[in-house]
Amino acid sequence: MMGPGRGVRSAAGRLPGQRTENIGKTLRRLLARMRRELAWLGLALLMGVISVAFVVSGPKILGNATNVLFDGVVSKQFKTGTTKAQAVAQLRAHGHGQIADMVAKMNITPGAGVEMKRLGLILGLAALVYLLGAIFTWGQGYVMAGVTQRTMFRLRRDVEEKLARLPLSYFDSHSHGDILSRVTNDIDNLTTTLQQGLSQLLTSLLTLVGVLGMMFWISPLLAGVSLIIIPLAVVVTFLVARRSQIQFADQWERTGTLNGLVEETHTGHALVQIYGRRGSTIDEFGRQNRRLYESSFRAQFLSGIIQPTMQFIGNLNYVAIAVLGGRGVASGSFSLGGVQAFIQYSRQFTMPLTQIASQMNMLQSGLASAERVFEFLDAPEETADQPTGAEPTRRPSITGRVDLEHVFFRYEPDKPLIEDFTLKVAPGRTVAIVGPTGAGKTTIVNLLVRFYEIDKGRILLDGTDYRRLSREDVRRAFGMVLQDTWLFAGTIRDNLAYGKEGATDEEIVAAAKTAYVDHFVRTLPDGYETLLDEDASNISSGQKQLLTIARALLANPSILILDEATSNVDTRTEVIIQQAMARLRQGRTSFIIAHRLSTIRDADTIIVMDGGRIVEQGRHAELLDRHGLYHSLYNNQFTEAEESAG
Repeated sequence: MMGPGRGVRSAAGRLPGQRTENIGKTLRRLLARMRRELAWLGLALLMGVISVAFVVSGPKILGNATNVLFDGVVSKQFKTGTTKAQAVAQLRAHGHGQIADMVAKMNITPGAGVEMKRLGLILGLAALVYLLGAIFTWGQGYVMAGVTQRTMFRLRRDVEEKLARLPLSYFDSHSHGDILSRVTNDIDNLTTTLQQGLSQLLTSLLTLVGVLGMMFWISPLLAGVSLIIIPLAVVVTFLVARRSQIQFADQWERTGTLNGLVEETHTGHALVQIYGRRGSTIDEFGRQNRRLYESSFRAQFLSGIIQPTMQFIGNLNYVAIAVLGGRGVASGSFSLGGVQAFIQYSRQFTMPLTQIASQMNMLQSGLASAERVFEFLDAPEETADQPTGAEPTRRPSITGRVDLEHVFFRYEPDKPLIEDFTLKVAPGRTVAIVGPTGAGKTTIVNLLVRFYEIDKGRILLDGTDYRRLSREDVRRAFGMVLQDTWLFAGTIRDNLAYGKEGATDEEIVAAAKTAYVDHFVRTLPDGYETLLDEDASNISSGQKQLLTIARALLANPSILILDEATSNVDTRTEVIIQQAMARLRQGRTSFIIAHRLSTIRDADTIIVMDGGRIVEQGRHAELLDRHGLYHSLYNNQFTEAEESAG
């Protein structure tokens, strides 16, 4: 369900299709997070330099092997005992001047043939060079994997800590699916970008520099021709990247929206079925899925244009080098091995350019995800326990006295909700809060446990302003049993022990017996070791509620907040739950948000709220005698119950 403030804009605040707001800033923040890995990055860079040095020397060595072969083949064409000068002269005498020029530049020994020993040494050196290059490449990959995973480990840790510091208002105003997408999908995508893209980008840049140096060493002319493709590559990459960047940002926004829809539909699956919304939900999923498909298709198509375009430009460069190199060999200005090596270098030169260009889609996708994660990390947090800088007061225990003095609160600045609310509750007393929908009942509970901060007034616990206490101490004093039960995937024992860290088996069983849990648990095949699934669907609603009551008992809080949860259970189970809740309230200050007014007759005080104010206050019989709002609410509920029974 959409929370307050959500509408056309995405949860990140951007309109769909809007480009990543500041790539430079996002990239700087990402690099700043890797500052702790500078030593390892330096080692990876060194290993990359060594690896590239070995790899780029390979074609030159193989070119020498080609020269040895070619020199041997040509040498075999002349008679043994003839000198090189005589062979060249003979060629010129027969009108083969161009061939003579070529032979003059070659290292031949007429009649000798191929020097196999020398050829073997050269090929062995080439194999060793490539092996060492591969070893250092593997080493660089290993180091970069560590850099990436440690960086992402810290990022995931920061995200988890951020979740604990966010106010409830953030979760009210953002789709749970979008939040989940940011902390899972976006971080996974960023991890992939760093793991694959960063290492390859580093290797490609080093290879580009190394290959360019070797090309200028072999032939400045051919190297100059090859350099022409660099500005073309930059222009193509820039033009395409500008357009695909927008689509990548939109792609991850759409992913978050789709995840939100899936999460909401899964959570409310039963309601979707009951209200016959299966078809419309599938249609909505189809629309969102189509939008994600369209933005993803455009992003991948646009970024995918880069690589084939670069290959086309590289092939043009290859043709130019082949033509010029062939003429150079024929004229004797280049050796055959030199041209062969240069052609290999030209391929190696365009390959890193192509890789860099093709990495742009991954880089843009990763930066779009990084910006979404950083937006999450930049979200406003709960205010510090003491904004003035003073140390929060530490209270070892709270007896349960609660005072609300002239409390004002509003969710939105222009819409007042709680106005001048005053209430005093003595320790051990039970206060029921009733009123029509929107009266502010749940808001009072949220204020008591500091999920939201009050605008004006004071809330006192045992006479101390609770803003002088740490949030941890305030919330430790409260126990909550909500209408929506929350149980996690695990054993029943684990779910009960969640109420108290380090709880013993005896304490768990004692709480279970008090809350009428022990009996039904022991009827299960595995007893307290029974595994609950994620929705605890293998036990009944009433049993879920009893487990949450037992968990609250084990926590032994001073103050209880009970959101009555008996409307969806049968009468017998309701009686058991009411008895368990009565035991839970014994000796504790209790606030009950009442839905069935018949269940709060024994409350010490009933607060009737309307429009964020207390309009009536007293015991059950007194309020009925006044014939006010409570009387109206009670009679309406009683009448509805009679009509339902009839």
